[in-house]
Amino acid sequence: MSDTDQTDEPLTPQQRLESPNTRLIDAGIATINDMETLQACVAYENQHQQRLPILKQLARRAEELREES
Repeated sequence: MSDTDQTDEPLTPQQRLESPNTRLIDAGIATINDMETLQACVAYENQHQQRLPILKQLARRAEELREES
């Protein structure tokens, strides 16, 4: 992917987690690269839908980020 394909604006938690297509949600979570964004997504999910599978997926991504650092 070239730099021209990316925007300067990061995805919001709503953009990452609110889609009828679970593949887009999976991709939104997989592309979280920092704990700040991850925590914002967890907070968003807790405030809105509180879907256990999504929260578990976010927890797995947090573990991956910890292992990477």
